[in-house]
Formats: sequence, C-alpha cells, structure tokens
Amino acid sequence: MRQPSWFIPHGGGPCFFMDWSPIGPADTWKGMEVFLRSLLDGAPRPRAVLVISAHWEAPDFTVNAAAQPPLLFDYHGFPPHTYRLQYPAPGDPVLAALVVERIRGAGLPCARIDDRGLDHGVFVPMLLIDPPAQLPVVQLSLREGLDPAEHLRLGRALAPLRDEGVLILGSGMSFHDVRALMRGDSARDAQVFDDWLTTAAVDAPDRRDAALVDWQRAPGARAAHPREEHLLPMMVAAGAAGDDVGTRVYSEPIMGNRVSAYRFG
Repeated sequence: MRQPSWFIPHGGGPCFFMDWSPIGPADTWKGMEVFLRSLLDGAPRPRAVLVISAHWEAPDFTVNAAAQPPLLFDYHGFPPHTYRLQYPAPGDPVLAALVVERIRGAGLPCARIDDRGLDHGVFVPMLLIDPPAQLPVVQLSLREGLDPAEHLRLGRALAPLRDEGVLILGSGMSFHDVRALMRGDSARDAQVFDDWLTTAAVDAPDRRDAALVDWQRAPGARAAHPREEHLLPMMVAAGAAGDDVGTRVYSEPIMGNRVSAYRFG
C-alpha cells in the first residue's frame, strides 16, 4: 500500500477541457494529458489523495476538511462550459484531522477549514487522474512567505502517510512565467532550470534537499519562477520522499518551454 509522492504540472487553467486552437496548437496539452491520465497505472491504488496546490496560500498551513468539497473556479477568461465542470470526489475529514495532527506535531502552524472548494490546481488534474471521482481528496495549502525549507519540513511531516495508502500530490508547474510561456521566448531559461531541477530531484536526498532550499541560485531560476508558488509543491513532494530518490517521469516543451514532472518512490 506504500504510495509515492509526486510533483506534477497541472496545465493552464482548464486547458485539457477546451479547444486550445484559438490560443496555440490544438495539441499543446495532449502529452501532459496523457501523462496525467496514466499516473495511477501499474501501482497499488491509493486509499486517498492529499493535494498541495500552488493556488492556495494561507497564513498557516491549512487543511480542507470538507466531507464533500465543492469546486472553486479560480481561473478567468475561459469558455463558459469550463465553469460547469464537475468533480464530485468525496473529502476525508478523518484524514484531514490526521494531517493537522502530523503538521502540528512537527512544530509547524496548521489550521483546518470546512468550507473551501477544491481549486483548479486540484480538480483539473484529478479529472484526468481519477475521472470517476472515487478517491477521497483532501487539499492542503501552501504557507504565506513561501519558505522552501519550511515546505520541505511540511513534506517530512507528511511522509508517514505514504505507508497508510495516501498518495501525496504536489500540483504546480516546473516552469511558470505565464507571459513568457504564452510568448514562447524563454526556451533557454526553461531548459537550464529544468536541467538543474532534474539533477536535484534525482540526487541523494540530503543533496537534493539542500539544493531545493537554495533553488533561487539555480541557473534560470527567477526566469522560470518570477514568483515561486508553482514550485513550492515540489518541496513538499521532495520532503515527503524521505530516502527515496526522484525520477523524472514526464518532460516536454510546452509552447517552447520545457515542463517536467517527478515521482519519488
């Protein structure tokens, strides 16, 4: 039942569920879609999924403990039908309480709420990962300040859940300069940062964690992430990895800029 931890890209808004051709090539997101649809293939099925999304920041780490969380359509300017998507996955209040307990036990501040919807960093990839919406989903926020060391500590606090059948999913993007992504003119920065991130992910855990804490010194770092909220879920996934070395399991250029995903365990 031991589950891996993942850092995945969740695409651009509801990109997998719309005609992208007015914006760029119609197959822009096809490779990422295929990857996300295959994420659970060939592994024991988790009992629940704990998702850390780039699209929720809170003063303290905060757990959504709703028994039946609604959806939060936190994207703008997309076709009307993308605001009618449904993903009626159950929550898991018992798991949410355990997550709070583990985070507080690690000396980190943690709160819980029961009335927040799942944002698109959760429901968009989960529509592909588990289309029947059968797996319970619990969402956990980032913490304001976006301290990479603190988010690694968060991941370490969550690591024992992997042995209880909980899949830990960091949902962000390995490259996230939206303007550059749309222009397609940052290929070199995206590539050099991706090379660095992959080297860090597959390194020995102590060197991996040291590199991730100091990520801003990486080549292309601030070009790839003018603001780091879409990278921080990687820190949580790596922290939850324990002694497991990472593997790059997906990589392709999206509108000219390389984007990757990593699995630990």
